[in-house]
Amino acid sequence: MKEITVTELKQLKDSNADFQLIDVREPHEFEICEIGGELISMGEVMENLDKISKTKQVVVHCKSGGRSGAICNALEARGFTNVYNLKGGILAWANEIDSSVTKY
Repeated sequence: MKEITVTELKQLKDSNADFQLIDVREPHEFEICEIGGELISMGEVMENLDKISKTKQVVVHCKSGGRSGAICNALEARGFTNVYNLKGGILAWANEIDSSVTKY
């Protein structure tokens, strides 16, 4: 599984790179805080594969990196070669990039 750090994600965002950010947390977690990703809850990813790009870089995140890592592995098993797990998840983003992001 490939990973990306929150610093690398910030560089992607700041450079307006053409990539897809997917948040696999639950809707109630998304309501607490988010970093601009598209919400596709973990349990709904496999039935929404058509929403995930096969051509551009896809960064998957959750709260701390565990659920998104599992999703990255599942996507790789289905032929995706362009998915990256956000190391440390949204908690790392809050700790290292944007302290205004609510931690829960």
